[in-house]
Amino acid sequence: MNLNEQLARRDFLKSLGAGAAAALATNGGTLWANTAEPIVHPEASADACILIWLAGGMAAPDTFDPKRYLPFEKGLDVERILSTFPAIDTNVDNIKFTAGLEKMAQVMDRGTLIRSAIQADLGHILHSRHQYHWHTGYVPPLTVAAPHIGAWMAKVLGPNNPVIPPFINIGQRLEGVGEKEELKAFTTAGFFGSEFGPMNLPYPENAMQSVQPPKGMDPQRFGNRHNAYKALIDQNPHRERMSDFQQESMLRAMESAYRLLSSKEKDAFNLALEPDTSRQIYDTGRFGRGCMLARRLVDSGARFVEVTTEYVPFLNWDTHENGHTRVVDMKKQIDAPIAQLILDLEKSGRLDRTLVVVASEFSRDMMIEGVPGSTAKDQSRARTDKLQEMKHYGLHRHFTGGSSVLMFGGGVKKGQLYGKTADERPLIAVENPVSIEDMHASIYTAMGINPKTAFDIEKRPFYVTKDGTGKSVNALFA
Repeated sequence: MNLNEQLARRDFLKSLGAGAAAALATNGGTLWANTAEPIVHPEASADACILIWLAGGMAAPDTFDPKRYLPFEKGLDVERILSTFPAIDTNVDNIKFTAGLEKMAQVMDRGTLIRSAIQADLGHILHSRHQYHWHTGYVPPLTVAAPHIGAWMAKVLGPNNPVIPPFINIGQRLEGVGEKEELKAFTTAGFFGSEFGPMNLPYPENAMQSVQPPKGMDPQRFGNRHNAYKALIDQNPHRERMSDFQQESMLRAMESAYRLLSSKEKDAFNLALEPDTSRQIYDTGRFGRGCMLARRLVDSGARFVEVTTEYVPFLNWDTHENGHTRVVDMKKQIDAPIAQLILDLEKSGRLDRTLVVVASEFSRDMMIEGVPGSTAKDQSRARTDKLQEMKHYGLHRHFTGGSSVLMFGGGVKKGQLYGKTADERPLIAVENPVSIEDMHASIYTAMGINPKTAFDIEKRPFYVTKDGTGKSVNALFA
């Protein structure tokens, strides 16, 4: 990590610390009062949302937006490389993917492909800043802790099923990985309080352990311990440092967890109950099992579920080196599970009311960091003018000028291509660019949330889309 990146990350964490402190302010419930302006919510086309998060920067030219393809050849001029995979047909005539996504190609007729998603140029193209921006709609520094998109849905819409947590996060470890503090910063309900935060399930195969008492503990003892823990919170000598709202929110979160552990709905977390035929399709790794768990949870009433390939610096989609080889492996992990998730939701009749969004924090390019003219520091570790080794073959640099987002179900048009990027470098969006604010507004609108929804915090309105400016891209929907 170079000095500029270290300084940028330090400033980023400082800003998040300030926001967290503000979120824990003690001046009471007025921080969370609804704004006086009446809000009319749109009619929802979806009841649940699944965000498939391809963490680390999925290169659109190597996945859903194929460009000119050149195979690996020693001595090849890297400036000529746009895609490192050949294009393949989907089941929609005017849409092609790249090799390795054959199963997803066969469900393209169920959804819309956006090829013109764009991200803001934030100076340093840091994963932490861009993931924070995508998940909250806001760019730090902030004076408050911004809620995750899932927390907004939990707060405004509430649960589909009062027993199932409305916001569940699958596949991302928040301990034991690089940049864990940055990940924790946006995987939160922010100023909404604990009860609207995520239930974190880093290992989907162990999800059932999260919804049952510890081994050997009988139900009566478990209930007694729950009551003792409530009393401990109530008698906490430091409770004066927490607002009444935060204390009440924490207690409500505990009550919800206890209710789940005592319910029959907890079986939704048990992947062992899946038929063997289903598990064989989904079991491409932790991500595939996460997709299977997400489907079970939505079937049982989850409101918002995020499933991630997991962000770990320089691994998975963070393809600074061995880019092509890494993407070959990532496609094996995602292709069958995502396609099967769509087919299973369709078979059960839930796809029409479940919005599935496949996205990443930005795209990648062989040459350009950020967008043309950006002053962002180049963080690529693979720097060479001509290919000498296979590890240099791939798209290494963070590119914010044009990326791809897939949307299925939840009222989106079927078999639609929206937006376009240039055919030659720079591969920027040249038709119908979609900002993060407008992407969020589209998602919220589908879920029945007005993009101008706001809550008062520090005596000012805090909007679900930045400053209430997000506008739904209505052309995405039928």
